[in-house]
Amino acid sequence: MDRVVIGEAVELEVRTARLPSRALALGLDVVVMVVLLVLLLLLTSLIGSEVDDALAAAVGIGVVVGVFVGYPLLWETLTRGRSPGKYAMGLRVVRTDGGPIVFRHALARALAGFIVDFGLLSGFTGIVAIVVSASTARGQRVGDLLAGTLVVRVRLPRTGLDALPPADPALAAWATGCQLSRLPDDLALTARQFLVRAPQLAPSVRASLAERIAADVAGRVAPPPPWGVPAEAYLLAVLGERRRRETARLGGPPPAWTPPPPGPPPPAPPPPPRTPAPPPAPATPAPSTGGFAPPG
Repeated sequence: MDRVVIGEAVELEVRTARLPSRALALGLDVVVMVVLLVLLLLLTSLIGSEVDDALAAAVGIGVVVGVFVGYPLLWETLTRGRSPGKYAMGLRVVRTDGGPIVFRHALARALAGFIVDFGLLSGFTGIVAIVVSASTARGQRVGDLLAGTLVVRVRLPRTGLDALPPADPALAAWATGCQLSRLPDDLALTARQFLVRAPQLAPSVRASLAERIAADVAGRVAPPPPWGVPAEAYLLAVLGERRRRETARLGGPPPAWTPPPPGPPPPAPPPPPRTPAPPPAPATPAPSTGGFAPPG
């Protein structure tokens, strides 16, 4: 097991690929590359049967370099770190921070593989890659060290966020459309540490900290949350969505949540004040129907 720090500023446990699984994946890719190389050489020999030897040699060298560099470069760029051999073995190349690789990472790996790890400097034996991979803690070859990558298994184990409760499902649609790229790792880590410790805090301190951290996060996340969302629910929605995106980038399953012990219940609202009953209306005297009336 190994750990990488994802965008939520927490450590994510991943299973790095070791030498045997990587060797099998490479062996499958080499078989495909050799078949492709033979076909291309036969095709070029048929097309250019009348060219001189120097041009034929140059074309042959170009085909060899194109196959052994272009094959891994195209596959790992288009599939974000996978090749037929890695597909078969359940492996993927990722950055050391857990993110997907792009063209420059794949190019550095392909060139280093052809020149250093498996090709020219190692006499096409792969001895350099074997020695370097066995000497590094994460099983990285020279190409991985130059590109800042490592090879991991696609099926990811548990993560370090099991202590957080699930986000409110009512905020799922809003969180999916959030822009989280401006949320820094240190602020995300502060929010997570607060949510983990929140049940242990006094209610007044808990509410104050939640509102302050939520205000800091809201200044870096767009769009703003729906009106009336509690601060803790807002933080859970933001962190949960960011973790979901990071886990999806690594090809892992959706995270499983385990809620922490419930915190103290919120104080009950005071009873409404009692309204005094209005005084009774004075009785209206009945009209006189005759009789004696004293002089005024």
